[in-house]
Amino acid sequence: MKHLMIAAALALTTLAPVAAMAGPIETACNRSDRPQSSRQLCRCIDAAADHTLTRSEQRRAARFFTNPDEAQAVRMSSTRADNEFWARYRTFGDLAQQMCGG
Repeated sequence: MKHLMIAAALALTTLAPVAAMAGPIETACNRSDRPQSSRQLCRCIDAAADHTLTRSEQRRAARFFTNPDEAQAVRMSSTRADNEFWARYRTFGDLAQQMCGG
């Protein structure tokens, strides 16, 4: 089942038309100073975000690239909205890891 999900996600990303503009996650990833990042990896991570996060949530998550303390604050928050967002963010991270081989 896991392999089927990965294959479906990869098929969607390869069959989708190339977007003229990068999404918020891809943009933040490309601007980050992480030595292991590449355009291809950032594009893959953005595709995972498209499958799991709303556009608004993607913008919020993109801020974590420049402000990791914000991610920690959300993770430790006790509000329902933050907890629900964090659950979706973790799902995004898991999918990105599966799709992008990180």
